[in-house]
Amino acid sequence: MIINCPFCNVDDEARILAQGKKVFAILSNPRLLPGHTLVIPKRHVEKIGELTKAERAELFDTAVKFQKKIISRFASGCDMRQNYRPFLSQDGVKVDHVHIHLLPREPNDILKEVLKHEKKMWSSLVPSERKKFTEILKKK
Repeated sequence: MIINCPFCNVDDEARILAQGKKVFAILSNPRLLPGHTLVIPKRHVEKIGELTKAERAELFDTAVKFQKKIISRFASGCDMRQNYRPFLSQDGVKVDHVHIHLLPREPNDILKEVLKHEKKMWSSLVPSERKKFTEILKKK
């Protein structure tokens, strides 16, 4: 357990939705959208690659279970995200403990406006970039 980690030290047990052997699901606070859920390993690790196979399996199985609940019970869609950003400091929003975000989505939710600007950032994969990253990522 890490003393300054809000996921190792949950202060509001009423937010906990489920407890497994290796992970738990909780309502996010703060949250981006109503019903924003987090699936969190109980063991403190910062990178998804540091999880054991059993932890990864339970993490993803639980995320899929809650994504299905979100879609079938109150939302049209659900984004699933996992970030690793060591270049940002931990604060009230960014936590240095691996977790999966489940974001209930609707056609005109607040993220639609944000993602509209993200589309402008997309660009075509050019041959030189394809060659460079194919070599880097295929290397054993």
